[in-house]
Amino acid sequence: MNNWNYDNQLGGYQTAVQAENEATLQRYVAGVMRRVYGKMTFGLLTTAIAAYLVATSQTILSLLFSNMATLWILFAAELGLVIYLSARIDKISTGVATTLFYVYSLINGVVLAPIFLVYTSASIATTFAITAGTFGIMSIAGYVTKTDLSKFGTILWMALIGLILCIVVNMFIGSTMMELLISGAGVLIFTGLTAWDTQAIKRMCAESDPSMIGKVATMGALSLYLDFINLFLYLLRFLGNRN
Repeated sequence: MNNWNYDNQLGGYQTAVQAENEATLQRYVAGVMRRVYGKMTFGLLTTAIAAYLVATSQTILSLLFSNMATLWILFAAELGLVIYLSARIDKISTGVATTLFYVYSLINGVVLAPIFLVYTSASIATTFAITAGTFGIMSIAGYVTKTDLSKFGTILWMALIGLILCIVVNMFIGSTMMELLISGAGVLIFTGLTAWDTQAIKRMCAESDPSMIGKVATMGALSLYLDFINLFLYLLRFLGNRN
């Protein structure tokens, strides 16, 4: 009887320890995710401010967009930063990684400045609010769901590759209907990627070495930032009122 009580007490103690460890891990992951969202939000603010300042300066607009070569240089810089961050994240410091992310956000703001010339400010603000709501719902879903979303990752990435190919093709044929279908597909793909990326980032936060958490937060912020920006741009094609 005493042995039975001892075993039960020991088993209860082990369960309590496991429960406490799990709770500690969840608090730790939640703290890291707050850093991810914080960096992502600051990146979005950087992009928005840069885009607005460029759009309201005729001098800067003329300087940047009078020559197509300038745009291609900016696109190349953006692509280069993403590739460099992804390839060298283990080698560079957290501070450098975060700085490069914000530099990317700044350059992207410059590239996106023309949307203020194409669409009304009211429709941009409305679309941004809708994007924020959609993003928030899907990111929360990805964070709290117990369903493993990794199986959807391959499907979403294959769909994204197909979307890119369709965009390239439509650059040559200029089909309005195809552009509409591309926009709809883009909304669906990046809505799904928001949930998938959130769960993947949460998993990385739980499994990564604590010394790497700052870098994980930066790369997570970059992933969610890209999801948000692309979702916003595709929704803007549906909801934006042109000037």
